[in-house]
Amino acid sequence: MFSNDTAFFLEESRSASYIPIMSFTNILSRPGVLVLSLFCLLVNLAFSKPSSRVGGAETQNWTNWRGPFYNGSSSDEAKGSKLPVKFSGEKGFKWKASLPGPSAATPIIYNNYVFISSVQSLKNSSDKGQGNLLALCYDREKGDLLWTRNAGSGYRPGGDGTDFQLDSKSNYASPSAVTDGQRVIFFFGNGDLVSYTLEGKEQWRRNIQKDYGDFCFQWTFSSSPTLHDGRLYLPVLQRNEMVHGRGKPNSPSYLLCMDPATGKTIWQHTRPSEANKESLESFGTIIPHDGQLLVAGGDVLTGHDPVDGKEIWRWGTWNRNHKESWWRLVPSPVVGSGVVLACAPKKAPVYAAKLGLKGTHSGDNGLVWDSSDSPTLTSDVPTPLYYREKFFILSDLRKSLSRVDPLTGKIEWTISMPGKYKWRSSPTAGDGKIYTMNHNAEVIVVSAKDGSVLHLAKMGGAYDDNTRSSVAISSNQLFIRTNENLYCIE
Repeated sequence: MFSNDTAFFLEESRSASYIPIMSFTNILSRPGVLVLSLFCLLVNLAFSKPSSRVGGAETQNWTNWRGPFYNGSSSDEAKGSKLPVKFSGEKGFKWKASLPGPSAATPIIYNNYVFISSVQSLKNSSDKGQGNLLALCYDREKGDLLWTRNAGSGYRPGGDGTDFQLDSKSNYASPSAVTDGQRVIFFFGNGDLVSYTLEGKEQWRRNIQKDYGDFCFQWTFSSSPTLHDGRLYLPVLQRNEMVHGRGKPNSPSYLLCMDPATGKTIWQHTRPSEANKESLESFGTIIPHDGQLLVAGGDVLTGHDPVDGKEIWRWGTWNRNHKESWWRLVPSPVVGSGVVLACAPKKAPVYAAKLGLKGTHSGDNGLVWDSSDSPTLTSDVPTPLYYREKFFILSDLRKSLSRVDPLTGKIEWTISMPGKYKWRSSPTAGDGKIYTMNHNAEVIVVSAKDGSVLHLAKMGGAYDDNTRSSVAISSNQLFIRTNENLYCIE
């Protein structure tokens, strides 16, 4: 089956996790070895994990808000990945840094850098709405502020809102930043999109509303961008009508692909939907998987070609006959075990569509299961977690967390979430532990095995509310963002 040269290479490689070092003359004299060496090198580069070394330990980076696998999980294989259980806002942390303002953005970690978005209200200004949209970078080891940049342009769509906020429910710093290790890109809900070097030098900026028209959303647009395989993606799934005087009639929903080095548009793809009014709106993020871009919103789930944005498949709908007009979508898709989940809003079911579809599908055609027989399985805001071949679905409206078999939708365990505040931070996991946070900045630690509560940590102030950032995980550290502080815990 193999040539002698290939067999020689395989024998030499049997116990190694790297390509054996051979002299250049030796490689040239063995054509089979040369071909297989190049092949294995390419495979190694393609599948290498986004890890580095910090302080002598292998560190897995958290480069987007759903982590290295786009599903909320961290690697259990990373060295030193024993994650903390006991901590609070007063003790048990490595460092704590004060933040200039609140935000729902998740901390982004790359090597020794921690990136976070924030807002700053200029209270002494004669204009009560004046303020800044900030891009911040902290030192991972010490928590020192390495650099801060005013990333905002002050753009106010239709003259509405302030420099940093459109409504009282959120602010423009809600989207999370993204990095590929060469640059870090910040997006804000007013349309500002800005790229910096890791050291804080601005590379380019643009405003999506200025370029493509004011957004047509009821609330603040907060989708996070996706930086994958050398391209930058952003979904704008919006209404096709003006909202409170903002936007314009017949505004299309679209996917945008840009060159991360320059910010220039590579393609814009219109994504049609038969949904009505607010049901056209989505606040989710594009999830890359197996050569496709997965998008949920406008009552349907779709897969797109990353080369040109063309639609490969479509499944829907969770909104029969598009009857409900006020079903905006917040959770992003999540992939696991051959299915992709879409969470319908307002206590509606969760739907698991089959991966690998082509063309248009509806109803049971293309559907593996749904949770209509299990009312506990629903999520209005949090994106589910996929970890150790299980889905973990956090219901903010039912106040429950459930472990679910991805192939059948069967509930394996369910726990009630404590307290009076809503749990809307999308859960993350590593080292057999699940982490999520409620509006009052209480972080719960749950065993992924049996659902037992390992710890409940008070991280915010007594009157904290609307805290929604997800807990980021990198190596043996947690990064927790409250309204007032950024914590590193190990």
